[in-house]
Amino acid sequence: MSEQMRIMRSMELPKELRDRIVARHRSGQSYKRISAALKVPKSTVASIILKWKKFGTTRTLPRPGHPAKLNNRGRRALVREIKKNPKITVAELQRCSREMGESSTNSTITAALHQSGHYGRVARWKPLLSARHMKARIEFAKKHMKDSQTMRNTILWSDETKIELFGINSKGYVWRKPGTAHHLPNTIPTVKHGGGSIMLWGCFSAAGTGRLVAIEGKMNAAKYRDIPEENLFQSAQDLRLGRRFTFQQDNDPKHTAKITKEWLRNNSVTVLDWPSQSPDLNPIEHLWRDLKMAVHQHSPSNLTELERICKEEWQRIPKSRCEKLVASFPRRLMAVLAQKGASTQY
Repeated sequence: MSEQMRIMRSMELPKELRDRIVARHRSGQSYKRISAALKVPKSTVASIILKWKKFGTTRTLPRPGHPAKLNNRGRRALVREIKKNPKITVAELQRCSREMGESSTNSTITAALHQSGHYGRVARWKPLLSARHMKARIEFAKKHMKDSQTMRNTILWSDETKIELFGINSKGYVWRKPGTAHHLPNTIPTVKHGGGSIMLWGCFSAAGTGRLVAIEGKMNAAKYRDIPEENLFQSAQDLRLGRRFTFQQDNDPKHTAKITKEWLRNNSVTVLDWPSQSPDLNPIEHLWRDLKMAVHQHSPSNLTELERICKEEWQRIPKSRCEKLVASFPRRLMAVLAQKGASTQY
């Protein structure tokens, strides 16, 4: 299709041209011949002739639907308000509308914003970032963008997470008849306070998953120090990283405590300089999500079973998944730079 035809398809044809199409049709010309002669898409020719046959005219007919209740000026003003404050409520927007001399209902305001391409959505939870945090994230991204993929493949990523026994916060759907909502087969069992939970520490590299450890009791600096002491080098050995791997951990106070730093220094462990408030840079966050989804497919009934299933599913995570997540690290750094240090989509 020519550029001219593409333009014509996207705009309404002049009445004079529509009349010529109908005249040629009445003289016996085919749609294809009219399209070629007048350089109008064949589908447009057909549409115009169909309308002429149905209504007996080629003029523009009144369009269905009610006119917009909010004029363009009012709609632009609303868009300016939500750009200044994306968390503004519809009630507050209605108040702004009244101050501008418009008397708009909530549904009118919502419809106007939808027409402008803006929709209400649940806000994502993201770490609170200060100017200092964002500056550190930018510096980190610039520094490590230069790292080779070989270097990234020697990083042992780590983190802790909590998994609840009945902790899946998603809706479950059932097929049922009216009035049977409380019948046992149509319910999802819950336990007060979630039925308990376990805290896990885990690590992984591009070569696969390392150790996964359940943490007993409340975590403190001394207990955390024991975790790398008992699991770090064994994980590196299992993943064939050698002794010259780089250990990644966030800046949790237990990780940066004196007792932990001394152990890492005494054992010549290279630690990745990590910016605070940056879970979006750590690909292990995606593995935690994978693990939780896999574990709760089993519906474990107690904490012992929960821990066992966690460890089994952790080992089942394929190496290809780990490789893909580590390979995403440069894109995460680029996203930080694009966001000028703010939180990213990761």
